[in-house]
Amino acid sequence: MKATVTVMLKNGVLDPQGKAIAHALGTLGFSGVADVRAGKVIELDLAETDPVKARAAAEEMARKLLANTVIESFRVAVEE
Repeated sequence: MKATVTVMLKNGVLDPQGKAIAHALGTLGFSGVADVRAGKVIELDLAETDPVKARAAAEEMARKLLANTVIESFRVAVEE
C-alpha cells in the first residue's frame, strides 16, 4: 500500500519559507497571493495490505518521526 503523509506548520506558527515564496511570487508578477504556507509530502510504500493497519502505521510514523507535533500537523492518505 502507498501512504502519503502531508506535514504542515500549524496555524499561528511563523512560516519564513512560505513568506519567502510569497515574496518571490510577487516579484515574478503573480499578484493576488495573500499567503503561502510551505510543508512537506512524504510517500511511504508499505508492505501492509490492510488499509486500516496501513493508516495506523503511517500515523504512528508521523507522530514519532515525520512531524514535530508541537508545531506541525499532519494528515495521512492511503491508496491500495
